[in-house]
Amino acid sequence: MNQPMNTPAIDDCWNRIGVSGDQSCARLAQHVHCRNCDVYSAAAQRNLQRPIDAAYRREWAGHFREKADQRATLDQSALVFRIGREWLALPTRAVGSVAPLATGHRLPHRAAPGLLGVVSVGGKLTALMSLGAMLGIDEHDTPAASGRHVFARLLVMQWEGRSFALPVADLHGIERYAQGALAAPAATINKGLHRFLTGVMAKGEMRIGVLDEALIGHQLARLLR
Repeated sequence: MNQPMNTPAIDDCWNRIGVSGDQSCARLAQHVHCRNCDVYSAAAQRNLQRPIDAAYRREWAGHFREKADQRATLDQSALVFRIGREWLALPTRAVGSVAPLATGHRLPHRAAPGLLGVVSVGGKLTALMSLGAMLGIDEHDTPAASGRHVFARLLVMQWEGRSFALPVADLHGIERYAQGALAAPAATINKGLHRFLTGVMAKGEMRIGVLDEALIGHQLARLLR
């Protein structure tokens, strides 16, 4: 940033004979440090009260306005994960926790599509649901290894007081995005998935389908009835 015009000259004695200089100032014996000296305080007051020209004001106003605009655009965050070949995301507010992948225990006389059983997460029995089956995604159609580590996990989704453990093949992490910048889902996306998307987030070469947490939550709850 440019310095304001008409800045009065200040004798920065602290840099010459004070603690940042040769320390020959006679006042140091009394004040120990320049910041305790009235000369230093008076210089600070003069610096704060210096006149500021219009160009300096405009430059700083533009600086802070730009930062605020950037924060406003990235107004959402989501946890990004993969099922089969599909990269998807759930809003972070809907994800209660992430747990190690575990095998569920099947429930007798319950054969709802997508209901895998129950699993213990943090000592609490939680419904184990297949998001892939619900969305019509082939969970066995996995991409070739790309040299990076793959983190299969359970995402524990919270919805209206209920918890659902959702197995995912890979976990990418949290991404921030602008809700207004989401693209419309491609027409080639399968209909089972398409109706659950609010849009598509672009992160480098990745195209991530952002899931509607309300629709997902209601559908998961229906499978338990």
